[in-house]
Parts: sequence; structure tokens; C-alpha cells
Amino acid sequence: MSHASSLKARRQRQKNRKLLDGAAKKAKRLAKQALAGPAVKKVKVKKEKVKKEKVVTEKVKTAKPPKEESAKQDAKKGGGGKTAA
Repeated sequence: MSHASSLKARRQRQKNRKLLDGAAKKAKRLAKQALAGPAVKKVKVKKEKVKKEKVVTEKVKTAKPPKEESAKQDAKKGGGGKTAA
């Protein structure tokens, strides 16, 4: 037998073996499924999406006291020993 023909035979044997192995695996898998019985699908439950509501906040402006009152408050704080006239 020449080298080329032995390589050819080897490739053919590998091809046949691969096909037989694949068929055996498939038969085994099908037999296993038949024993298990009919497959029961799980029902997916969709969760309801909750929309977040935007809360409108109103900005409150701080009212500045009149200049006369602010001068009185500065005097109360203590202006470093100086007296307001």
C-alpha cells in the first residue's frame, strides 16, 4: 500500500468514525428525552414597570431685612468693640 492510499484510507476512517460517533450521541440524547417525558415550559411573568413621578419643588427666596434691621443685627453680633451711633 502506497503512502498516499494509506493517508486516504485514514481520512476516510476518521470521517466515518466522526459520523458514527455523532449519530450515537444523537440517539442517546433522544432516548434520554423520551424517558424524561414531554418538556414543560416555564411561563415568564413580566414585572410591571413603576414610573417615578417628578416632585415639583418650589424655591423659596430668602427675604432680606431692610438696611435698618441689618444694621441692628450687626450691632447685636458685636462689631469688635465698636459701637454703632
